Amino acid sequence: MNLQIALGRAASRVQSIGAGMALGLAAWAAIFAGEAYAETPVAPTPVALAPIARAAGDGPPLWVVRDADSTVYLFGTVHLLKPGTAWGSDKVDAAFDSASDVWFEVTNPDDQAALVPVFQQYGLSPDRPLSSWLTPDEQATLVKAAPAAGLTAQQIDPFRPWFAALMVATGPLTAAGYDPALGVEINLRARALAAGKPIHGLETIDQQIGALARMSDAGQMTYLRHYLKTYGTAAAELDHAVAGWIASDQAALAKYAHENGRAISEETHQIFMARRNADWADQIETLLKGSGTSFIAVGVGHLAGDDSLQDLLAARGISVIQQ
Repeated sequence: MNLQIALGRAASRVQSIGAGMALGLAAWAAIFAGEAYAETPVAPTPVALAPIARAAGDGPPLWVVRDADSTVYLFGTVHLLKPGTAWGSDKVDAAFDSASDVWFEVTNPDDQAALVPVFQQYGLSPDRPLSSWLTPDEQATLVKAAPAAGLTAQQIDPFRPWFAALMVATGPLTAAGYDPALGVEINLRARALAAGKPIHGLETIDQQIGALARMSDAGQMTYLRHYLKTYGTAAAELDHAVAGWIASDQAALAKYAHENGRAISEETHQIFMARRNADWADQIETLLKGSGTSFIAVGVGHLAGDDSLQDLLAARGISVIQQ
């Protein structure tokens, strides 16, 4: 497998982050490790959207911000799910249907044509291969972990540590049956398009990936080493988080957000959560200065735990109410 195809596979995995980052191929040619890059885009396999089963009870949490002439709904999503996951609810459907505009972290989390050139720019470091960063034990763990992402350690070797960490983090999830094509944003985006609702992004893919790429070298290695240590339990941890999301268990969601943010490092927390949430709070304030109804869907970790959107808005005197 050449590196171009490896990048395509990586793109399909990274859609699920966005810790939640969210996430086609540029036509380029070169020689790496004796293999030519392919010119043909590696497209994701289309997955038909099935009706979403109704969740037991009230379902995942929904929040609302209102003023005299504006309503903003905040819905926490999971970026990849197993087939048949029951997360639908009447309250979310009513809020979504009432909205004139729909907002996501990025306008199209399934856009490989945007993802892969950004990975090409920020994610590769063939002059300093990943193996040169790792201890022998860590390299041995990477050899075991890489196949879950559909890659080998050799194919990941040109990746910078932050990029390799995303592969290690998401590989066990897709191997366990989690599918980014079944993620909540993919469903809601299709519904918005079918209803003719304008779609907006709180940030661009370049902003998401660029923030990760600017992580310090030490921070990248801390991030990678965390997932090398935890890849064996990643699927079980997400199972628990998804169950907590469906049950609207804020404590479980806060715990998951903490374990994948501040528990790794303060730098990780700032990059994935705090800085982005602060920027999004600014945008929500701007929406409230206008009028109408907006529906905002972002990774549920942004609505739980430290520096949550609700807390940041409350600190500005904006009341956020759980529905």
